[in-house]
Amino acid sequence: MDTAMLRERGRLRRWELALLVGVAAALLAGVWLDREQAALSDKVIRLHVIANSDTEADQALKLRVRDRILEEAAGYFQAGQTVEEAAAELTEYLPALAEAGAQVVREAGYDYPVSASLEPNVWFPTKTYTDFSLPAGSYTALRIVIGEGEGRNWWCVVFPPLCLGSVTETVEETACTGGFTRSEVALITGETEGYVVKFKAMELWDEFKEWTGRW
Repeated sequence: MDTAMLRERGRLRRWELALLVGVAAALLAGVWLDREQAALSDKVIRLHVIANSDTEADQALKLRVRDRILEEAAGYFQAGQTVEEAAAELTEYLPALAEAGAQVVREAGYDYPVSASLEPNVWFPTKTYTDFSLPAGSYTALRIVIGEGEGRNWWCVVFPPLCLGSVTETVEETACTGGFTRSEVALITGETEGYVVKFKAMELWDEFKEWTGRW
């Protein structure tokens, strides 16, 4: 075998090794990102309100229903509750939440039905709120569907009650009460350096897993 062929084979082996190292690093990073997102999602219940349609009136109605649901849910939680206890509380009051939403709809002059359910493994994209952010991933969600449920949706967090209008504590205090560690609080509030990049990486990894699952 001549020298040129040996050199070519050596280059190919270096590329193969680099590729294998890159794939291994990506997989390890993905596993780490999965664990970090799962640690957050295991402590969170999202709120997902879906409008009847995208008309201006239905979108305005969605926000009124949202406000009523947040007000109703504010009375369900006690300090020091675990996410499992909060989920059990919400499950018990699902009929009351649906009725609270339906009352708003009736008061607005519509006859849309309103349903309330607590569903696991609902996927959400990365979302930034006024005082905190949450990475993309699957979460347990309190879903409120108005009418046909074909309009744009609104989502936030119902437990810990980070989005409840009656909350007077800071995000940090509320999250810690809900069982978040200091590092998790720093992550969602942006105190952790590079959290935007990390959240984007989580979202890209989730999209990659979805893509590979199609093949």
